[in-house]
Amino acid sequence: MNVERTQELLVNMGPQHPSTHGVLRLMIKLDGEQVTWCEPDIGYLHRCFEKLAEQKTYPQVIPFTDRTDYLAAMLNELCYVEAVEKLFGDAIQVPERAQYIRVMLAELQRITSHLLALGSMAMDLGATTPFLYCWRDREKLYSLFERITGGRMLYNYLRIGGVRNDLPEGILGTPQDGEDKADKTIWGFINYFDSYVYPEWKALVTGNRIFQYRTKNIGVLTAEQAIAYSCSGAVLRGSGVKWDLRKNLPYAIYDRFEFDIPVGQNGDSFDRWWVRQEEMYQSSRIVKQCLEWLAENPGPVMAPKMPRVLKPPKGEVYHRIEGARGEVACYVVSDGSTNPYKVKWRSPAFTHLQLMPLLCPGHKIADIIAILGSIDVVLGEVDR
Repeated sequence: MNVERTQELLVNMGPQHPSTHGVLRLMIKLDGEQVTWCEPDIGYLHRCFEKLAEQKTYPQVIPFTDRTDYLAAMLNELCYVEAVEKLFGDAIQVPERAQYIRVMLAELQRITSHLLALGSMAMDLGATTPFLYCWRDREKLYSLFERITGGRMLYNYLRIGGVRNDLPEGILGTPQDGEDKADKTIWGFINYFDSYVYPEWKALVTGNRIFQYRTKNIGVLTAEQAIAYSCSGAVLRGSGVKWDLRKNLPYAIYDRFEFDIPVGQNGDSFDRWWVRQEEMYQSSRIVKQCLEWLAENPGPVMAPKMPRVLKPPKGEVYHRIEGARGEVACYVVSDGSTNPYKVKWRSPAFTHLQLMPLLCPGHKIADIIAILGSIDVVLGEVDR
């Protein structure tokens, strides 16, 4: 007697990277190779950032914000310092030069973050070369960040009221700077990016038929679903929703710049990839406008008459910015003392992980890698 018996198989996917040990694994049920159920299981990095903030003065909180998204740290700093500046109202006027430096560094951070998102996703799908190219190009930017801030990944550079110090002499460079100065001047990097990096990614990966086969129609997220799940950033825009806080609710001085918002058409893993690629190009456009302004406008980089001890008036603010992974937001409550009474952080990676149970069922187990890579999770943002 021949008896056939089938049953679903429960497997744990991950952690596949040292930074994800104890922080993320995916529980998956398989029917053959087909995924029938997926649930992310998140752990803790034990940073206790939000609780620690209550024990520190307002300036002392800034280094903690770096660590929530260590791939785009200065974007987090920008969100926090602007939130505290809101608490002070008109008492703190950030100088124009500091505002332009903040925007320029924020967009360069967006490029570094997207480069790693694209490189790691390509590597997860079996393409090692793009990953190596991503490190090659990011290293040039890290050399520039190191000259400006003294740090390569964690900066503590932005200050409530401005930035810690002005740009080093010669770091801006000139529009004629070429590839040989990509790690020495910001103009050199931007020219290198426009001439080599951006076309190279389009030719090497985006136009690759195998990559398209692995990502198109994989993990489709409709615009209605993206809005219902509070998605933001490239995940939301990949589904065709043209929403970017830099345009829709401008903060800092983003209303002074010309740039476009790329949006996808199908909401699949390929569109989320494509949006990030195009956003890098738009960031380079913003950086060029900053460079032109900064070259002709010297000035202070800290607000005048800053109090020696920061005690914002009693109140509460909610401030949000367009981070590299989506909407980063900060809720700060002041009781009038030197320390925040409460800090609450909204991070896009934590929000986007909830998409896995929605996007994975019906696909093959090999497609899970493409879907997870396309939502670009940084686990420092998942920790609470």
